[in-house]
Amino acid sequence: MIAVIQRVRRASVTVENQVIAQIDQGLVILLGVAQGDTSQDVDFIIEKISRLRIFPDTQGKMNYGLQDINGELLLVSQFTLLANTEKGRRPSFESAAPPEEAQFRYQEVLEKFQALGLAVQGGMFGAAMVVALENDGPVTLILDSRGRKAVKKVKDSFPRTDTVLKIGMPREERIIKREGRAWRRKSLNNIL
Repeated sequence: MIAVIQRVRRASVTVENQVIAQIDQGLVILLGVAQGDTSQDVDFIIEKISRLRIFPDTQGKMNYGLQDINGELLLVSQFTLLANTEKGRRPSFESAAPPEEAQFRYQEVLEKFQALGLAVQGGMFGAAMVVALENDGPVTLILDSRGRKAVKKVKDSFPRTDTVLKIGMPREERIIKREGRAWRRKSLNNIL
């Protein structure tokens, strides 16, 4: 799940020339739901955004959160945040969740923000929307619940033991010891 968070002075969503949502000072969140996103991803996004201190205090430092300033929140679904542009000229959206799953997760995020007592409005899921906003700062942040998980996996996959490299051997016979095991490497040219 990806969320683009923008601090705004005001924002609105228009569908078919009618304003369906409008907020004053607060946050606009563009939310992209990925395939396989779960309630854990929703909870991560809710927890992080609800506690972000990105509004200025009297000295101009980012010390206040959305609730501290009685700010409002506008949530807009945006599957294009999951675009893959690595190949070709047309983006692929294979990693975006199917519409039914995405709408379920979007609604879950909306309801959990409301349960926190926040003033929340939403766009219209699946509709062609015009999102107008006055970015304040500008302050724009990106959260990726999958990235949080990947970082944890990477940290957990590395042993906490020292790596020993024996330099006195011929380059093709060097041995790297890790976790009490030794592996022979045919070449470590890219390491040395």
